[in-house]
Amino acid sequence: MNRRHFLALGSLLPFAGTARAAQDRFEVIRSDAEWREMLTPEQYNVMRREGTEPPGSSPLDKVYDPGMYHCRGCDLALYSSEHKYDSGTGWPSFWQAQEGAIGTKRDFKLIYPRTECHCGRCGSHLGHIFNDGPPPTGKRHCLNGVSLVFKRA
Repeated sequence: MNRRHFLALGSLLPFAGTARAAQDRFEVIRSDAEWREMLTPEQYNVMRREGTEPPGSSPLDKVYDPGMYHCRGCDLALYSSEHKYDSGTGWPSFWQAQEGAIGTKRDFKLIYPRTECHCGRCGSHLGHIFNDGPPPTGKRHCLNGVSLVFKRA
């Protein structure tokens, strides 16, 4: 591999997350144009390009009312408010997802491996799962609020 090949490969990294839709099969499938039409530019960047919203920017981080957090892309119930906690990170955090609601994959975008989580129905990027959460799971599902819609119970 020469320098030119390396630079060309590097130019593709911002689009690395978009290949998932082509290789995985989800129940809800939309064209790129349909996703762009239904989402704001920030929502599209996070949910379809695996971006990250700025910490502290989501009003959902401080919502602790009873209810359910749904996927903005397909309305699947993902996380119960019973499993939410204040991680102090600036992103909505949960110690567990609803059974079968999310999928995961390894993410090497920051050089070291992380566990990326996405909606199990439409593939929308939600955030990452870390091993520094509270009992009983010890997991922290650190999510982007723009990927979620909260529905009060």
